[in-house]
Amino acid sequence: MIALTLAEIAEIVGGRLHATDGSPVVTGSIEFDTRKVTEGGLFLALPGERVDGHDFAAQAVASGAAGVLAGREVDAPAVIAPPVETRHSNAYVLAGDKNGEGAAVLEALAKLARYVTDQLKNLTIVGITGSAGKTSTKDLIAQVLRPTGETIAPPGSFNNELGHPWTALRATEDTKFLVLELSARGIGHIANLCEIAPPKFGAVLNVGSAHLSEFGSREGIAQGKGELVEALPEDGVAILNADDPLVAGMASRTKAKVVLVGENPNADVRAENIELDEQARASFTLKTARGDAQVKLSLSGPHQVGNALVAAAIALELGATPEEVAERLGAAERVSAHRMVITDREDGVTVIDDAYNANPDSVRAALKALATISRATTPARRSWAVLGPMAELGDDAVREHDEIGRLVVRLDISKLVVIGDPARAMHQGAHLEGSWGDESVLVPDADAAIALLRGEVRPGDVVLVKASNAYRLWRIAEALLEAGTK
Repeated sequence: MIALTLAEIAEIVGGRLHATDGSPVVTGSIEFDTRKVTEGGLFLALPGERVDGHDFAAQAVASGAAGVLAGREVDAPAVIAPPVETRHSNAYVLAGDKNGEGAAVLEALAKLARYVTDQLKNLTIVGITGSAGKTSTKDLIAQVLRPTGETIAPPGSFNNELGHPWTALRATEDTKFLVLELSARGIGHIANLCEIAPPKFGAVLNVGSAHLSEFGSREGIAQGKGELVEALPEDGVAILNADDPLVAGMASRTKAKVVLVGENPNADVRAENIELDEQARASFTLKTARGDAQVKLSLSGPHQVGNALVAAAIALELGATPEEVAERLGAAERVSAHRMVITDREDGVTVIDDAYNANPDSVRAALKALATISRATTPARRSWAVLGPMAELGDDAVREHDEIGRLVVRLDISKLVVIGDPARAMHQGAHLEGSWGDESVLVPDADAAIALLRGEVRPGDVVLVKASNAYRLWRIAEALLEAGTK
């Protein structure tokens, strides 16, 4: 963050000073975990489900923080955030925030982030949204832009009212690019995030079924996702997926330049001659108005082609040549954990850990990657889809889980292990589509799945593990890998 005194921060956020004359200068990072506080940093006192950050204010200052941004008075030099009078009904709520103190701190944090990003005149902000693929695309964009200047991007999926300003405040005078992903649980959320850190580039990847319970329909999701392109300035650039009609239709909602990407012949930046290798890594011809280039990705999954095209379009708009883009895309590596992490055991078992999150679109993409990898050899390898529930699907939950079970059968996946009763419709859908016997199994929890897999997985099998983040199914992948070392 740029250097600011506590007094300056208090003025920016409309707060008041407590136990300080305001002279301490914040020169380090902003943190809400005392274990990560650095010398000269600012500690965010946020209430939690089990602990309250306000109780650790003195510890944070003792660890080097210049002060605290808090919702109430604490035993340390602090800026006390003003109370939030009203909040919209679907606003982000911190667990344990009974008195609105966390909401006040988050509101102050947003004001501080907007002030700081406004001061950084040489900073270009890139925003990404979509129902699936935001984190992988964010990681790709950051790696493609980094050779031309300091680039900041959030770790993992840090994309809400806490992670968004927290990431923005990591930018300094030396930062050239700030790459942010924007999530939403309802109408107005993305517009609000764009107010915190106004983007010049905005990419919309897709409109799927994630968060149907909040938006009510795919059209509602499209309305919310399109707030990103509506926020772009006239000299900005909107990157839209030409292969998704609901995304391509957002072109009329922005005053910025529109660049279409995809396999569609009308796309400005498109992929042709796509081929997948034995680990579902794509090679393709990158077609652009400035010439063509051959791309070979080191990331697995056919869905990475679309993600790569978004990164390519942004880099091209910023002056990179097609050849430079192709080279950077080829060098890009997986950054975020539990996303298509492919590991081969000594006995030839391949474990695909894609368990960080799941929605219908991302599960379909992962299953296609599993099918590609298993069929890369002759004869085909036995394949396992180990799937848990997909969250936030509302009234469509049964139908969406049922369709995934049917897709497993249509892709000729050898074995389906469904975990937990909320995902039961996957198991039922597989049977209705034509599976029989023990091809599809419903187990109660991760431990039962681990026991089943340890007993039945054979050398040469390919195992995909995927579910919504809350179920933490990556421990199944970890257990399989641990078993392979014994």
